[in-house]
Amino acid sequence: MRAEGPLIMALDVGTSSLRASLYDTQGKAIPGARASEGTPLRVTADGGAEIDPDELLRAVVRAVAALRERAAPLMGQVVGVGVSTFWHSLMAADAQGRPLTPIYTWADTRAAGAVRRLRRMVDERAAHSRTGCHFHASYWPAKVAWLRRSRADLRGRGVRWLSPADYLFGQLFGSPSCSYSMASATGLFDQNRLEWDGILLEALGLDAGQLSPLVDRDSAARGARAAWRDALGPLGDLPWFPAVGDGACNNVGAGCIGRERIGLMIGTSGAMRVLWEGERAEAPWGLWCYRLDRRQALVGGAISNGGNLYAWLVDSLRLEKGPALERELAALEPDAHGLTFLPFLAGERNPGYAHGATATITGLRWHTRPIDILRAGLEAVAYRLALIHELLAPYASAEAGIVASGAALVSSPAWVQIIADVLGRPITAISEMEASSRGAALLAAQMLGLIESPACVAPPTGVLCEPDPARHARYREGLARHRRLYRRLLGRRAVAREAV
Repeated sequence: MRAEGPLIMALDVGTSSLRASLYDTQGKAIPGARASEGTPLRVTADGGAEIDPDELLRAVVRAVAALRERAAPLMGQVVGVGVSTFWHSLMAADAQGRPLTPIYTWADTRAAGAVRRLRRMVDERAAHSRTGCHFHASYWPAKVAWLRRSRADLRGRGVRWLSPADYLFGQLFGSPSCSYSMASATGLFDQNRLEWDGILLEALGLDAGQLSPLVDRDSAARGARAAWRDALGPLGDLPWFPAVGDGACNNVGAGCIGRERIGLMIGTSGAMRVLWEGERAEAPWGLWCYRLDRRQALVGGAISNGGNLYAWLVDSLRLEKGPALERELAALEPDAHGLTFLPFLAGERNPGYAHGATATITGLRWHTRPIDILRAGLEAVAYRLALIHELLAPYASAEAGIVASGAALVSSPAWVQIIADVLGRPITAISEMEASSRGAALLAAQMLGLIESPACVAPPTGVLCEPDPARHARYREGLARHRRLYRRLLGRRAVAREAV
């Protein structure tokens, strides 16, 4: 195993798996220098989606230790660590940083009932203008309200509220600070004042001292605690830069920096995003706005049902995923199945945030085949992305290209073509399968002074997929039918009815 140094270790902590990898300063992954661990996600029948924080910590340490062993000849060239972590998730800890709860991920819906109480207490539109976030079970305000209402032991002033990144850094280095990027996706952070939102804290009965101190991404941690020195070795003495949200890292890693490129990602879930540098962070009603750092904002929308929907349909319909299925999908005519599909197996996020939304299929007939249902599901995801794109387009340049990443999407050219045809826009599907990890490495390289900016690094190569005008016209009819079913079943529960 050989590589030209200096090298960066990227730690990419996701809700389904985590990876420790080595990159050079131009964002090229070093072949064979990678170790991964599964993320211990637990799903419950009442809508729970949680992770044991100590199991996550041990998984991170195991992955780093495995990478050190696997790439031992290269470890002397590593000069810093970049970290990408999943957004929105929340846990409670005591004053010594010991967990009082599991990590409640973005997919945990049990706080949905608290959203109605929040809307009675606080003006949601005013809160959205400050925090960039709607009231939703995926964000911290609803989670905190739900937990403080259901657990008396979490109402005290000694309780600390942390993101998974805060907890990991606190345990590894004794400093549980929170980056602007991680804070920006909580729903409790004022995007332009760069501080915790006082109005929401007061409404929730919290004070800023119960949350982690805020830092920008140049505030590196060093000197691992004694308990982890054997596993981390010399890496524990290198600068570990504060975690950046996985969505922002994905845009950076995919080369979607600036208003000229819209990032489209479908992994387990999905999102469309524009990253830009400007004086103010803002988002239209129906979308969100987060941050990469104090200078760069990310506006976009997310869907809870992406690759997870594809996998569920293939499994439930007893289809065999592979080249034959891909060819059969591609051969079908657009919107020819007669089905209308609302793909909300995991609820809805942007643009409507309809609480309690569930999946619905109408138009089933005797002649409907499993492949028709799968195709309708993939088209439905494309329709949800089209609704986000309508709101997002004004934040990008008029001729902005769309760049697709994420293993679930890029591994299915038929799905890429469906989305291109629905949007009526060309899509470049890049070959980089770990864009968030690559983005974390490039951001660390910038902080170390090894590159001027990630924007100066050549973006990953890709395959251009052109839309078909006739198919786009057919899909406009399908999208209109999709909108009508949504309004009929969920319109009253949506916060962004005018957007859909």
